[in-house]
Amino acid sequence: MAVKGFASTTDLADKKVSFDELGPGLYAYTAEGDPNSGIIVGDDAVMVIDAQATPAMAQDVIARVAAVTDKPIRYVLLTHYHAVRVLGASSYKNAEIICSDTARAMIAERGQQDMDSEIGRFPRLFRAVETIPGLTWPTITFPGQMTVWLGKREVRIMHIGRGHTAGDVIAVVPDANVVFSGDLVEYRSACYCGDAHFGDWPATLDILAEMKAKALVPGRGAALTDPKMVADGIAMTGDFLTTLYGTVSEQVAKGRSLKETFDATKAAMDPKFSSYAIYEHCMPFNVSRAFDEARGIEWPQIWTAERDREMWAALQG
Repeated sequence: MAVKGFASTTDLADKKVSFDELGPGLYAYTAEGDPNSGIIVGDDAVMVIDAQATPAMAQDVIARVAAVTDKPIRYVLLTHYHAVRVLGASSYKNAEIICSDTARAMIAERGQQDMDSEIGRFPRLFRAVETIPGLTWPTITFPGQMTVWLGKREVRIMHIGRGHTAGDVIAVVPDANVVFSGDLVEYRSACYCGDAHFGDWPATLDILAEMKAKALVPGRGAALTDPKMVADGIAMTGDFLTTLYGTVSEQVAKGRSLKETFDATKAAMDPKFSSYAIYEHCMPFNVSRAFDEARGIEWPQIWTAERDREMWAALQG
């Protein structure tokens, strides 16, 4: 069997952007399974959740914000450290860049390797790679929770547990009960688990579910616009993770190899999840990380452009 096209290198068709209002001054910028951004318009300023992959892509977010408000974008919240989320930040002039202490530490530890990896994985998202000035560094970090006031409008930013990465945060707008979850939740899009903590992620989702949000902007996929859709999106994400890690754990317990584990996990997951966006892209990375965690490797190994290609050839060949 021929090796499948690496990661998303064959995904070159442009996606249709949607810009949906979820509540007063609250918007979801989504694009058919591409990385989402969120917008919170307050009394005197705007916060953008996740910056997009390049400054050129960020300009489209900025233009859509300008179409609905003349208030300045003063804050950009990075839900975690991944390149497709953060490398567009330089387009938001004079904005404070916020992330968790852990996310900043991960930029320091592995940000450059991740940048090089993701540019190789997603050529369409990084078409304007020359517009990226380098790594994005935050100007404000926090350990567990912080509040930003946009005039009278509160934005509560919280690290509620490890999941997609060790440093994920969510943003909650209490006056509207709307949540921006980053990649802790995906909707009909595969979870990328290359830096995941499978033992923690389901409990983190339980905390999110208990919030009973009226609407939620996931990391990828359509905005979840009512409480039932929010509950379904969280449950579907949990089902993806538990099916994946449960299958991998069973294979590891039987002494199976990584390749054997990958094949068994794909067989278990394909019938239910193969229609999800970026599914084929994510699965080799997902199984590799789950295989490590199931064998007791608690901290995710750093992905490099070279490791990406070696792993892909070994599993997809």
